[in-house]
Amino acid sequence: MSSGPNPEDVREARGESDAGIGSALLRRAAQQRGWVIASALGGFAAGLAYRGILEQSGDRSLGMFLRSGFHGVGIGLTVWTVQNVFASFAQSRFGSAVRRLPVAVEVVLRAIVMTAALIVVVVALQAVLYVDPYRLGWLRKSWLTVTLPSAVALGFGLSLIVGIIAEIQRLIGGPLLTSVLLGTYHRPARRRLFVMFLDIAHSTRLAEAMGELKVHDLITRFFFDIDAPIADLGGAVHAYVGDEVIVTWPVSDDKARNARALSCFFAIHRRIAELAPGYQAAFGIVPAFRAGIHVGPVVVSECGDTKRQLAYFGDTMNVAARLCDYCKKVNRHLVVSGEVLHLAAVPSDLDVGFGETIAVRGREASVEAHAVENRRREKP
Repeated sequence: MSSGPNPEDVREARGESDAGIGSALLRRAAQQRGWVIASALGGFAAGLAYRGILEQSGDRSLGMFLRSGFHGVGIGLTVWTVQNVFASFAQSRFGSAVRRLPVAVEVVLRAIVMTAALIVVVVALQAVLYVDPYRLGWLRKSWLTVTLPSAVALGFGLSLIVGIIAEIQRLIGGPLLTSVLLGTYHRPARRRLFVMFLDIAHSTRLAEAMGELKVHDLITRFFFDIDAPIADLGGAVHAYVGDEVIVTWPVSDDKARNARALSCFFAIHRRIAELAPGYQAAFGIVPAFRAGIHVGPVVVSECGDTKRQLAYFGDTMNVAARLCDYCKKVNRHLVVSGEVLHLAAVPSDLDVGFGETIAVRGREASVEAHAVENRRREKP
């Protein structure tokens, strides 16, 4: 009789190893190059402003302005790093404990950790940028009682603002936040998107066997665990609906880039396979899932007032949902339309089945559907 999964294997699968966290941080830096650059430039500008406005009685030479600017760069990058270190720890036990806290408490906790990191960085940069070869001339009482507290207070306030913005973006989504601020989708706009409907198989049966609360815990964990491969392959989560997630990608002129939707499904397979010991330990089951992918025009519009959201309309959404349902009929994990295969370069490790012409409810024209499988026959 098995004694259960090895705890070390479970921790590795859940991303709790130091190497996994470091890799996640590097991956986030690659994904968020714009944010990293913006953090550095914003910090540089803040450093210049600090020297020009708050340090009016101090040295205002070009060298001192540059030193203040690089000090600001260090502060800006520290803010970004601490925020993303928390995100990299997301699947560890520490991350799970933090997620159970109220959002306000989590933001303040991050800001406190940020303050400690800023003290270390500010002091280290002060020693490097203002070093005196003969004595610590920069280490004056005024620096310890005025400059250091001011810099830390500035960083703490910045970390609170960044944390609040990050939580708002996480809660309502980046596209909606952008639309609210810039009015992007105040009026309906047409976009060409790859759309994937992915749902957990046999969720009704699981609810009967496990209970609604337990199966909801399973679904919540599943959605959390698949977020990384979706983000890694450029997908944007549009919505979670029951046991289903809707993911989109913009259409590109590059067929290899358009294949990200196909690759994403099998990346999710690999991710869940890695986490299988943890699911077995917690739920006695590893979730199976299926998906349908279609591509075409989607009408995007901001809807609502007291509760705003981005709504996606159009035939493309309907076809993708029906292809997901069709998976049940043909007992396949992934079914895509002929339009997807026309626009995307199928990765060499995938096999595409013969096309089947199927009728889609609510649509006069039929759809050419293809089952897609991994040649290694990875199990979900």
